[in-house]
Amino acid sequence: MPSSETLLGLADALGVSADYLMDGHIEDAAKASFNDRDLLRQFQETEKLADDDKHVVKKLLDAFLLKKQIDNLSARS
Repeated sequence: MPSSETLLGLADALGVSADYLMDGHIEDAAKASFNDRDLLRQFQETEKLADDDKHVVKKLLDAFLLKKQIDNLSARS
């Protein structure tokens, strides 16, 4: 049984509440971490896809995020 200080540190590191760590459900953690409910819903629907389809979604997301990083680096120059 971790101390309350350790529990709070773990919760902070994981981006969830201490309550979630003690007795939460995975859906509670996801809701606690997402402010954009539409995006949360889309990820929940993506979870239901076949593995090959999930792989495509992950690759598209990776490509988009990489482009944004490159754009941000270019803007700084």
